[in-house]
Amino acid sequence: MKGILRRLQGHPRIGEATAYPILFTIGFCHLLNDMIQSVIPAMYPVLKESYGFTFAQIGLITLVFQLTSSIFQPFVGAYADRHPQPYSLSMGMCLSLAGLLGLAFSTRYAAILLTVALIGGGSSVFHPEASRVAQMASGGRKSLAQSIFQVGGNGGSAVGPLLAALVILPYGQHAVGWFAAAALAASLILVRVGAWYSLMLDRTRHLRQTLRKTGCGLSARQTRRALAILVTMLFSKYFFTACMTSYFTFFLIEKFGISVRQSQFCLFAFLAAFATGTLLGGFLGDRYGRKYVILFSILGAAPFSLALPYLGLGWTVATAVASGLIIASAFSAILVYATELKPDKVGMISGVFFGLMFGLGGIGSAFFGWLADRTSIGFVFRISSLLPLLGIIAVRLPDLQSGKKKK
Repeated sequence: MKGILRRLQGHPRIGEATAYPILFTIGFCHLLNDMIQSVIPAMYPVLKESYGFTFAQIGLITLVFQLTSSIFQPFVGAYADRHPQPYSLSMGMCLSLAGLLGLAFSTRYAAILLTVALIGGGSSVFHPEASRVAQMASGGRKSLAQSIFQVGGNGGSAVGPLLAALVILPYGQHAVGWFAAAALAASLILVRVGAWYSLMLDRTRHLRQTLRKTGCGLSARQTRRALAILVTMLFSKYFFTACMTSYFTFFLIEKFGISVRQSQFCLFAFLAAFATGTLLGGFLGDRYGRKYVILFSILGAAPFSLALPYLGLGWTVATAVASGLIIASAFSAILVYATELKPDKVGMISGVFFGLMFGLGGIGSAFFGWLADRTSIGFVFRISSLLPLLGIIAVRLPDLQSGKKKK
């Protein structure tokens, strides 16, 4: 067993430069993790048909999954800030592995809830610690590192439903077990990442003690105000994104009469632009400053989002692509800026913001669905197009380089 562990660990190297092998590895594991998460919603039609579950029971499955995968993240991150566990990433993926194997063979409702909770718990362990690893591997290029990490998650979220449609829907509940292979592979890969993480913890122990004493140079009141602004930015970004990802196809079909297949291609164009923008935001954040990327990425999407509901088909798709490309660049800058406000609590802050990302997306999708039922899909898009205007408040973010606000 020790020999196997040594092979998995290899001989990780640490240095001052950006550790791209670690970044791409953690991004790939993020892809596998988020692909696994997308299996849960894909299972709903199968579970409903097989066991006659009500919509309320399906809703409870979603609630348990959201609670364990989102709300627990800040607590996991806060614990990791005080007691870093290099191999917790691998162990978290083992939770997802156990949950997937259990879900493949569970026949009782309570057992299904338990397996879903295990999968969500694995995600709660993964995100805060993986975000910390991305920062440690950044070599100072923190926005780029978070972007590489986040693009992996975007890819997993996009690929997951496709694989679920190809595997689970034709072959049924037991086919979920095939996704356990992805969790096993990620767990083994993360053993090597854990070895590198362990070496970095030893090397940066003095730096962490210094950060606890010095902080970011802002008063407690300035820090709270900046965090409130960042949360508002997340609200603007993920409510708008939830409207686009959940209802853009319906909007195009209703307004222009195109086919479902054509609408899916249009949605893919938006999602591809979104993934590109996520990576682009990392380069821009390190080069020009995260405050200005946040301001540009939210407010800069406003002209395109405001025009979107009133244009013809071609220009509607073009403005959707432009808004997705611009607004996607925000998250890595927001997260890194937030961790710089609390440099000694990277895990907790990462957990809070990843939890908010998932939670706000779910709430936004439900809200706009409720609103569409009571008004129209066109009205929903006219309302959601106003959200990027909230980006104007980013001008009130402090300048962390000087520790003072710009006047």
